[in-house]
Order: sequence, then C-alpha cells, then structure tokens
Amino acid sequence: MAGKFFDEWQVGERITHEIRRTVTETDNLLFSTMTHNPQPLHLDVEAAKASGFGQILVNSTFTFSLLVGLSVGDTTLGTLVANLGFDKVVTPKPVFIGDTLRAQSEIKELRPSKSRPEAGVVTFIHELINQRDEVVCRCERSALLKRSDA
Repeated sequence: MAGKFFDEWQVGERITHEIRRTVTETDNLLFSTMTHNPQPLHLDVEAAKASGFGQILVNSTFTFSLLVGLSVGDTTLGTLVANLGFDKVVTPKPVFIGDTLRAQSEIKELRPSKSRPEAGVVTFIHELINQRDEVVCRCERSALLKRSDA
C-alpha cells in the first residue's frame, strides 16, 4: 500500500509494516562513519567487549532512521508535504549486529492544517521491534500530508 492522504487516516488505526531488516556490520560501520560518530561502542570490538553490552552496539541514530524508513512506504509515500517533527524518541533496548527488526505504527492524532487548507497534520507513533519481540525504538512523528481532494 502506498502512503495515505490526510483524510484517509483514522485515530487508533494500526499498521504492521511488512518490510523487515536484518542489521549488518556494514550498516552500522557506514552510518557511524558517514555521521562522524567515532563512539568506540559502535566501531571497536575490543571496547565493546569490555562494555556492559559485551559486543558492538548498533548506532541508535541508525536504529531511529531505520524505524522511520521502514514506515514511510505505508504511511507518507507520495502524500507527504513535510515532516514537522520527531518527538519522544526512546531506545529502551539495545540493537546488535544480526538483529532482525520490524516496524509498526499507530495514528495518535489528526488535525486540519490552519495555514494549508489542502493538508492536515497526522501524528504517528512508530515502534521498531526485534526478533525477540522487544521494542528497541519508539517515537512520535508529526507529518503534514496532502488531502485526497487537493
């Protein structure tokens, strides 16, 4: 399913996104170096072994970005005017290389745009879940979406 228009959503609607992703060492290495994040927990096996995690910890900003990316196809693809913000981003469990992640979303709020009558604001709650059914990332995302008749 492609993204939906503002007026096609309902508060409380839930989506289980079909695309899953297994995180690789390359994902973590490239993302960490592209964003100039030299944290040894992400890049240094020996430092990571000595930490409380005992292994490389996947960069949490990669985890957050993957969550948003996995949700786009079913939520805002083709209907997005702009992302307005990301709030309450939490990472309650760590992500490790080899974890397989899936996403789900729920519509928290809908409100017509005051400045753009051809659009409205949708607030999503996105969650990223690992193969152990643990939530590894959660956020609220507010997006300005086109109306279907615009």
